[in-house]
Amino acid sequence: MKKHFSNALFLAAATAFASCSGANSNGHDPKDTTGTVQDTTKLPPVEKNKANTDYKPAFEGQTRIAGVKTNTAYEGTVVVEGLKAPWGITELPNGKFLITEREGSMKIVDPATKAISEPLSGVPKADPQGQGGMLGITLDPDFASNRMVYWVFAEPVKGGNHTAVAKGKLSEDEKSIEGATVIYQALPTYNGKLHYGGRILFDKSGNLFVSTGERSDLETRPQAQDLNSALGKILRITKDGKAVAGNPFEGRSDAKPEIYSYGHRNTQGLAFNPVTGDLWNSEFGPRGGDEINLVQPGKNYGWPTITYGIEYAGPAIGTPPIQQKEGLEQPVYYWDPVLSPSGMIFYTGSNVPEWNNNLFITGLSSTHIARLVIDNNKVVGEERILADKGERFRDIIQSKSGAIYTITDGGKLYKIDKK
Repeated sequence: MKKHFSNALFLAAATAFASCSGANSNGHDPKDTTGTVQDTTKLPPVEKNKANTDYKPAFEGQTRIAGVKTNTAYEGTVVVEGLKAPWGITELPNGKFLITEREGSMKIVDPATKAISEPLSGVPKADPQGQGGMLGITLDPDFASNRMVYWVFAEPVKGGNHTAVAKGKLSEDEKSIEGATVIYQALPTYNGKLHYGGRILFDKSGNLFVSTGERSDLETRPQAQDLNSALGKILRITKDGKAVAGNPFEGRSDAKPEIYSYGHRNTQGLAFNPVTGDLWNSEFGPRGGDEINLVQPGKNYGWPTITYGIEYAGPAIGTPPIQQKEGLEQPVYYWDPVLSPSGMIFYTGSNVPEWNNNLFITGLSSTHIARLVIDNNKVVGEERILADKGERFRDIIQSKSGAIYTITDGGKLYKIDKK
């Protein structure tokens, strides 16, 4: 969504925003009895604090949208405690959870017995400095037959480290990863400890989407715009770590063929919209300017050329600072002050019908989970979930049971479900 909206697109956006007064909290027609009717225009935005900047959004509803409130009674309960800075979580077919811990380990949690396993053996060493370590994790779509696991980690090498993707087989006794192999390295290597990205998921074709960060420092930031660098990108690769045929920069001598989109700062959340099939991301801004984006192949998402944030120390970014530019994509939504967005899912369960197709994003410094109601690729409502827990929520999944599970930097696994 660019600054140069056509009149038709602008009218469509305005219509979608205005329509929330006649919609329920799921953006559905009030006659749709699968959700709970709710007038979103009567609730103020959930953010009450002063913004870091006076930058103006590109379109109405791009930030501080009207609040919504879940009418179904739900609760968040602690399943287990004692994990060590968990980062990624995925559900095994037997209902157990395979969880990465940032310091470099994988463990299995059984929610039925509340048991936490010993670290799995056979996992390559990760560099745990700063924001590094073991990161996102996912299962092969054919896991039931091949038991393959894919994960992202900060790989230590001579001269520094980089975001890497590995795969291996979970042993039948669930005590080790067998045949672990690094299939992709996001180069160049850099001697730093920040902004690795790290989220990973499969698309319906059996290919992997992987996010990388631009490593944060002033000298590496420009690489988010460099198509010969894998930093600050969303990548699409095969199970063997190769570029997927048909990727947007395939055949270009000035670009890495695995790049799917670029101009990203530090993406820690990826999810597919269950209705449209579109890929969305959550992305850390600097001080202000955290984003969610509708990710399209070959598009440039602007960092560090455009941003709604400022440096952590206070100065503006860019001379002069700009928030919109022709040819650079606008976020669907942004936060100022920040959410610190990490993992994200679109909810598709029936346990809480009014949440259906809503986007849930874990917040770190904000210590809550953001629930966003999406209608016609616009955010039309926002709610804060588990804001009373005081936790830094890192990743989130929906289990086969329809319940939501989320992990926190403080080592807890929460279950969120109707009462």
